[in-house]
Amino acid sequence: MNLLYSDVEEGLRAAVRDVLTDRCPHTAVLARIEGPQPYDPELWRVLAGLGPAGLLVPEGLGGQGASAREAAVVLEELGGAVAPVPFLGSAVLAVSALLGCDTADPAVAGLLGRLASGEAAGTLAVPLSTAPDSAFPGAVRAEAGGSGPRLTGRVTTVADAVGADVLVVPAVGPDGPALFEVAAADAEVAPFSSLDLTRPLADVVLDAVPSRPLAAADPVAALDGALLAGAGLLASEQVGVAQWCLDETVRYLGQRHQFGRVLGSFQALKHRLADVWLEVVSARAAARSAADALAGDPLGADPETAVAVAVAQSYASEAAVRAAEEAVQLHGGIGMTWEHPAHLYLKRAKADATALGTPGRHRARLARLVDLPAPA
Repeated sequence: MNLLYSDVEEGLRAAVRDVLTDRCPHTAVLARIEGPQPYDPELWRVLAGLGPAGLLVPEGLGGQGASAREAAVVLEELGGAVAPVPFLGSAVLAVSALLGCDTADPAVAGLLGRLASGEAAGTLAVPLSTAPDSAFPGAVRAEAGGSGPRLTGRVTTVADAVGADVLVVPAVGPDGPALFEVAAADAEVAPFSSLDLTRPLADVVLDAVPSRPLAAADPVAALDGALLAGAGLLASEQVGVAQWCLDETVRYLGQRHQFGRVLGSFQALKHRLADVWLEVVSARAAARSAADALAGDPLGADPETAVAVAVAQSYASEAAVRAAEEAVQLHGGIGMTWEHPAHLYLKRAKADATALGTPGRHRARLARLVDLPAPA
């Protein structure tokens, strides 16, 4: 296992950071979430042109042929900017589900190529709270139609469905569980006000909509592998959130004067920041461990991969929330205002802590995986 960043990964980080610095300042994020279109399609187009949209897709299918390690670096930077782009839903969840299917199938290969190039944005139509090792969802039913299967059902709290062009939908048909491709235009995508406005949620309603089956030897395993990859890589986004909160709070306390002194000179505040720093570096190690495990086992077949993901998620979730809460408090009055971006990070951290399994859910799974009593 190698937790260090390679030169290639650092180069990718620099490229993504340059784009985000130029095109995704906090003022632009705040302005966008107050408008009718929270996502930034132009930013996503630019990022896709750099290659992040297809990092996990093999070169033979039109992608970059990279691994979860590189995707984790991108998510760190996106988390550090709370960038309103559908990387998690499209480049991680949807792509990972497709990679668990038969990539020789023209429908699967074609969709992977479209997602990798940025021609289309997609998402996996499951509730964002769905954790790895969950039962296959039965909210959508597939029935035979004249021109192919038609799907009917409702999927709640789907991330990145707003602005998606295509949905990868798990459904239960006459032959059992299966995955289907659905054009988002054929579904009713109903967004609603969610805690994290930079990653809006929506309910997806399917009313006998046409679909295309995605060949998979084991659709249940394909879906679980996608959820495992999503949970493992989400930990890197949480590290990016926590790192920004720590860096910005250190910078602020080093400049702000109160009681005739620089605030950062007070020992009590130094201790609080030291505690946050320790949690951030520990969360980074756990997240890198999960990314490295997924890089060698992208489908999550090895139980050790599930262990690494459970450790990363159960730790990074709480570290991000702690860092964001401390950032708001230590910024004082300005940290409570809408104009300051601290609330964006607190909302992202809180929302991520319930995404793809809560910390408690991951600890309970970890206990089962390593044969220990479950936590009370």
